[in-house]
Amino acid sequence: MFNKYTEVHPWKIIEKGWSPSNHPKSESLFSIGNGRMGQRANFEETYTGKSLQGSYIAGVYYPDKTRVGWWKNGYPEYFAKVLNSCNWIGLNVKVDGETFDLNTATTVTDFYRELDMQSGLLKRSFQATLPSGKILAINSERFVSIVKDEIGALSYSITPINFSGSIEICSYLDFDVENEDSNYDEKFWESVSCGQENGTSYVHAKTKKTGFEVSVAMRNYTAIEGASVAWDSTTEATHMNVCECATFNVQQGQNLQVNKFAAVLSNMNHSTAVLDVNAANSAAAAAHAGYTQLRD
Repeated sequence: MFNKYTEVHPWKIIEKGWSPSNHPKSESLFSIGNGRMGQRANFEETYTGKSLQGSYIAGVYYPDKTRVGWWKNGYPEYFAKVLNSCNWIGLNVKVDGETFDLNTATTVTDFYRELDMQSGLLKRSFQATLPSGKILAINSERFVSIVKDEIGALSYSITPINFSGSIEICSYLDFDVENEDSNYDEKFWESVSCGQENGTSYVHAKTKKTGFEVSVAMRNYTAIEGASVAWDSTTEATHMNVCECATFNVQQGQNLQVNKFAAVLSNMNHSTAVLDVNAANSAAAAAHAGYTQLRD
């Protein structure tokens, strides 16, 4: 039976109320894109429930060997697949050492998700009670720029409702991804490099067979109650993942905001030799412009 759970609006897709069973469908319905890259409406924070991660780059494909039927007349031996690529939105959140995860939250209230198809903004807000009893209010917004089409940005705010404590944010880029429809459970990317370039973290990978190379870089900005606070982070780069972690002491009712800027560049538009430095410089320039200016 058809389950219609979104509200009717001239420009917006709206979802009210949290239902884990609807989430995989919502990840499709609330997808964003700008012609250069696209992304499913996955959560920024850790989510251990059912989810299909998906970030895509136009033109990047892979010839996956057909599992059934290629020996028959008219069936190709390979199908070209659009590949899942680097997950650039990731923010792992820990509250006094406890991982924030909607799948393990005891209650979720006032859940609201909106895709504004006029502006291209994806928004989400809710309150969640952790197993410890701590309550968080979350507001998030993100987009991929139509003006600077290699840039994606997000703004994520956390407010402790009934406690004061330590909040750790680990912002990461993860290229160790797979396609759920891979015919032989094959991973289609291999590592080239990861680390930092001019103070900006990046990860660089290459497709097997087709040789597409993609470098993704990030910059992070934080504020408490609107006042800038240092992103004093430790950085770890391993294989196809780079992660920056910073910890903040936040008082009850205070708003901790993280703005993340990502640049997604490929060798279809940049020389391979300068892919990493161009990605790093693009992410730094986006962070310098600021979230509001890029959104506007």
